[in-house]
Amino acid sequence: MEFHIKSEPDQISRYVFCPGDQRRAKRIAEEFDDVDLVSSDRGIMVYTGFHKGVQMTSCGTGMGGPVVAICLEELANLGADTFIRVGSCGVFQENQGPGDIIIASGTIRAGGTSLSYLPLAFPAVPTFSILNAIVETANVLDIPFEVGVGIATDAFYGPQDLMTRDLLIKSGVISIEMESDTLFIVGQYRGLRTGALYTSDGTNHEIKPEWGMDRYYQGEEDMIKLALETMVAIARRDKK
Repeated sequence: MEFHIKSEPDQISRYVFCPGDQRRAKRIAEEFDDVDLVSSDRGIMVYTGFHKGVQMTSCGTGMGGPVVAICLEELANLGADTFIRVGSCGVFQENQGPGDIIIASGTIRAGGTSLSYLPLAFPAVPTFSILNAIVETANVLDIPFEVGVGIATDAFYGPQDLMTRDLLIKSGVISIEMESDTLFIVGQYRGLRTGALYTSDGTNHEIKPEWGMDRYYQGEEDMIKLALETMVAIARRDKK
């Protein structure tokens, strides 16, 4: 039994969703059959059940890289090997708005946890087969999306460098959140498969505007559907 995730190996699937939001972790688990809350220590809520015959686990990691690393390490020790972050993010580009779905092709490493695993020059990227599966499934479901590079940071309220922000906008960066750099780097270091998708919670100058919340929640529902169907597709390919 691990230090923080108090469950047995047979209670954890090899296929794991890792949203930061505990509410979203529970929402994903609501789509499972025969679902159980298998661990809740330290506020890390872990649910396991079945979706279309595939055992899946939903783990709410909370905010930031340190807990993401703990969850990946411990869940991997319990038998998990495939992790998809199902998160929310801010955006930079003028054409982006609440409810947009973004699929990560890479992340600028502006957080600290991943530096305990690999040096900064090492790129934080998802596993290509997982990225490709998310894109393919979105096309099958006819869910609009954008693929691109984002940035992950540790300090939600940290002071913003306007010159850096202008550079990020100019270079086409499309998302900002707090977990994917750690997810990708720990995955690469430990030999785990990883991917990430997000729902935008605002515009490039507003976070969670009241006028956009209905669009955000609809985008979140579409994202959860996309994540679930992607994991089913991955599991079926693994059986071949």
